[in-house]
Amino acid sequence: MDSRPTVVEIDLAALRHNFGLVKKKVPQGCGILAVVKADAYGHGFQYVSEELEKLGVDAFAVAFLAEGVQLRMSGIYRPVLILGGIYPGEERRCIGLNISTALYSLEQAAALDRAALEIKCYRKAKIHLKVDTGMGRLGVTWDKVPEFLEQLKQFKNLEMEGIFSHFASADELDPDGLAFTRLQAERFNAAVTEARRQGFDPAYVHVANSAAILAADLPFCNLVRPGIILYGAAPSRDFVDEQASLPVMKLKSRVAMLKWVEPGTSISYGRRYVADKRALIASVPVGYADGYCRSLTNKGEALIRGQRARVAGTVCMDWIMLDVTDIEGVAVGDEVTLLGPDPMGDRISAEELAEKAGTIPYEIMCGIATRRVRRVYIG
Repeated sequence: MDSRPTVVEIDLAALRHNFGLVKKKVPQGCGILAVVKADAYGHGFQYVSEELEKLGVDAFAVAFLAEGVQLRMSGIYRPVLILGGIYPGEERRCIGLNISTALYSLEQAAALDRAALEIKCYRKAKIHLKVDTGMGRLGVTWDKVPEFLEQLKQFKNLEMEGIFSHFASADELDPDGLAFTRLQAERFNAAVTEARRQGFDPAYVHVANSAAILAADLPFCNLVRPGIILYGAAPSRDFVDEQASLPVMKLKSRVAMLKWVEPGTSISYGRRYVADKRALIASVPVGYADGYCRSLTNKGEALIRGQRARVAGTVCMDWIMLDVTDIEGVAVGDEVTLLGPDPMGDRISAEELAEKAGTIPYEIMCGIATRRVRRVYIG
């Protein structure tokens, strides 16, 4: 049994709260396609998916077929969409497990059509046409959609279950960001209209990610794709003030050692912290191998007994040191909150850690998804 005190606590009650907020935000009748890729952003896909299924989520989105297979093998039978599409050789398994996939090339279409015919399961391959409206990543470029659809008609064993796109800057609320999001929405709406004009009847039309759910008006869509807001973080700095969701993830540990050091004493690799006065240093068994970013060296803060303590020196692979000089009564065994709410009321948010580490909340959450850190589910 792992007795190391460093654990990730996942609050399923907070997840339920956040799902409820999404339901209130979207129009009545609009479906929810919960994004659970990357092990549910580090929260554990199985428990998260099971909880969301109980709440009535309409479908799940993953990045790759392997993630979809994991959902099916864990007993999840709601619709599953592979956002990134499948690779050659995966067609039969995708169809056999009744998993839908993004489609953005005629080569993919031909392979899926052939596989659906060969496996003789009397089931068409379910595809969601991916339209590139300005992300510049995956998808049929928006102005090439009419020609692509004409050629897609030759494949009789495909079912266009959905059509979708992805916003590049929905989390940027400055005039330029808003204008580009509107342009993408217009391009996508035109692609949807063209698909219907050519006789396709996609059941699901979706483009809204977490930021767009909070900020955009997309009346022609009937499905949304919440990701990070389900897990209690804001899509970007522009949304922090209006963030009503609750953090689902908490990273915590305990003080393993306390040591008084004299002025001039250096702490950790590279001697990047040198005490300018007599200081009490706490060693805590968590490090960058656990997903606590090395870039938080001398910048990160943790909560002990409701008070903040600064990281002292370089973040190590397995340890950090904290300056706890001003925390009265601190003792070996005290709980240390590195991410999430502290029992005394304060909290270290993913947004705060991301800003100090020079990254985004998504990377903070996904980075903690290591096998070394035990997950505990509450709520």
